Amino acid sequence: MRVDFTCKQLSRSDVATLKALLKMFGEAFQEIETYQGAVPSDAYLESLLSKPHFIALVAMNGDEVVGGLAGYELEKFEQDRREIYIYDLAVLEQHRRKGIATQLIKELKRIAKARNAYGIFVQADPSDTPAIQLYESLGRRESAYHFDIAMDDEPHK
Repeated sequence: MRVDFTCKQLSRSDVATLKALLKMFGEAFQEIETYQGAVPSDAYLESLLSKPHFIALVAMNGDEVVGGLAGYELEKFEQDRREIYIYDLAVLEQHRRKGIATQLIKELKRIAKARNAYGIFVQADPSDTPAIQLYESLGRRESAYHFDIAMDDEPHK
């Protein structure tokens, strides 16, 4: 079954849609508390959406957010160039395998090209086979370690 959807980049006036995106991420990742436990104020979200380095894309099926992507444009220091980091990308379970994630990435590529970015990168958990398969179909895998650095004097265990 094909789901009709449209992709849209959010702007400062799309705070309600960004909140719906946060809710969708919580459901899709099964991390409701992370995405709904401390939703920022409307003023904070409007300010975030106004920043040129923050990119939020949604896939809409009518009025419902069924997928989305949050990313950041990173300005490099070693050369006059930039790259895009996909921080979160998800599609609601009942809407997966219908090309939504691929279309979101294609839209991000269009935005990245318009910003003269030289690349897009994303991380995936080794156990997230569907995400890895998607990313491998669109790019090249590179191995790296990810570290969370503690903000206090106690090391993470």
